[in-house]
Amino acid sequence: MRNSYVGCCICAVMMMLMVGMPASSGAQVAVGITVGFAPPDLPVYEQPICPEEGYIWTPGYWAYDPDFGDYYWVPGTWVMAPQVGFLWTPGYWAWGGSGFVFYEGYWGPRVGFYGGVNYGYGYFGHGYEGGRWDGGHFFYNRSVNNVNVTVIHNVYNTTVINQRNTRVSYNGGHGGINERPRPEEEIAARERHTPPVPDQRQHVQAARSNPQLRASENRGKPAIAATPRPGAFNERGVVQAREGGRIHNEGRGNAGRGNEGAANAGPGNPHGAGAVHPSELPPVPRPGPSNANAGNSKQDQKYQRQQEKMYAQQEKERQKLQQRQDKEHQQLLKRNADEGRKQQVEQRHQQQTQQLEQKHSQQQKRSQERQPGQSAPPKEKH
Repeated sequence: MRNSYVGCCICAVMMMLMVGMPASSGAQVAVGITVGFAPPDLPVYEQPICPEEGYIWTPGYWAYDPDFGDYYWVPGTWVMAPQVGFLWTPGYWAWGGSGFVFYEGYWGPRVGFYGGVNYGYGYFGHGYEGGRWDGGHFFYNRSVNNVNVTVIHNVYNTTVINQRNTRVSYNGGHGGINERPRPEEEIAARERHTPPVPDQRQHVQAARSNPQLRASENRGKPAIAATPRPGAFNERGVVQAREGGRIHNEGRGNAGRGNEGAANAGPGNPHGAGAVHPSELPPVPRPGPSNANAGNSKQDQKYQRQQEKMYAQQEKERQKLQQRQDKEHQQLLKRNADEGRKQQVEQRHQQQTQQLEQKHSQQQKRSQERQPGQSAPPKEKH
């Protein structure tokens, strides 16, 4: 009885605690960036057959490409364990207070915390029920793994009851999985770890360079959902998703930005009212050289200095507000605030962020009106 379930989640940075997550879970490394919208739900796909003994299943997940402002699917695949006795702890996305961050997976003597995400095929939220090491050999649980017994003889059958039917791919935040590390997972976090092997790194890069694997292209249903070996995207045994995962940034028009700030951009709202925190806003426009009055270099230089001063001040104000909001998030964590209180704080943060952005937009507009060579707007007749 093979279990045909899902796919996954993983990877990005920020030195802050996750909602409801103790500091000891931070042994898993947060990498890359902070993303302002949640990764898609996990797609449903069949597991390819295990190629040979010693390979361990690593579930697929959504990674993020800041160059396109889009998540992309990293197909699940079988990977040769780097060392006898080592198991794979999948990476996972988690709410970090002002965005989603990714905690990278690792190899180690036992499976640690992976956000409570149900990746399927033995990874049902906690631990791994797809196999075990015994006498220097890996034994596969055929109830959750696709194994050819004529090739691999180290098998057993233990029925696993998967009671969690969620395909949500992230921990914490609105709609996320509300799970904390168990004592044994906290112990695992403190043990010696090995990062993803080179084959896994190359597998991720191959996925990133494939436009068809981007969520905006496949609508959460990747054509290459899983492969028999890392990077084997065109080989026999590749499977496609039979059911897609829900996309969480529909209609945002956010490609290439890597944050939520552009969600509602438009006339009268150039930077977007969708941002909740300053870190989700597009970068402050850096001033360029003024060519409007090339014949008056002193006036141009003065204007340029004013622009640089305004740019630095606006950056400083954004950082100050972000730090204040981050502090409030940490206070909520310490107090174990309920969802109602968290939503109130988020609404206040959104108002603060929009007010600051409106203030900066008005400053930039007034500055442009004072640019050398610009004619003053005509006075209205009464």
